[in-house]
Amino acid sequence: MARMYSRKRGKSGSKKPIKKTVPTWLGYKPKEIELLIVKFAKEGKSASETGLILRDAYGIPNVRVICGKSITAIMKEKKLLPEVPDDVTALIRKAVLVRKHLEENVKDQTAKRGLVITESKIRKLVKYYKRTGKLQSEWKYDPSRAGFFMK
Repeated sequence: MARMYSRKRGKSGSKKPIKKTVPTWLGYKPKEIELLIVKFAKEGKSASETGLILRDAYGIPNVRVICGKSITAIMKEKKLLPEVPDDVTALIRKAVLVRKHLEENVKDQTAKRGLVITESKIRKLVKYYKRTGKLQSEWKYDPSRAGFFMK
């Protein structure tokens, strides 16, 4: 099946390990991992950033296998989950950067198309998250206020 916006097939990225068992060499207990996740969430890290830090700096390959729940579920338990989901925030950041680029390069048609595609992805995700209850029903994407999501 082709990609939605590029008509290319492509190869998928890296694969998770087939075995879903706790590695024997891992020196962290589930409680310690939860404390690390809480620490990073209080520092303002998103769930995906936390996962990357745990993988690269602490050698924790898969939080779900070890703790029995995902990073997002742990953050939700501790009431540290951000109002807007990570993927929507990342797309909003991308849209802000493309808009900033278009202010300087008005004739860049490829960037204009990229902005249209990015904002349609935002609308699709927002519609899904409103339906599933992860976003408030009155939440709305506003390009003029989107700079708020930039760090």
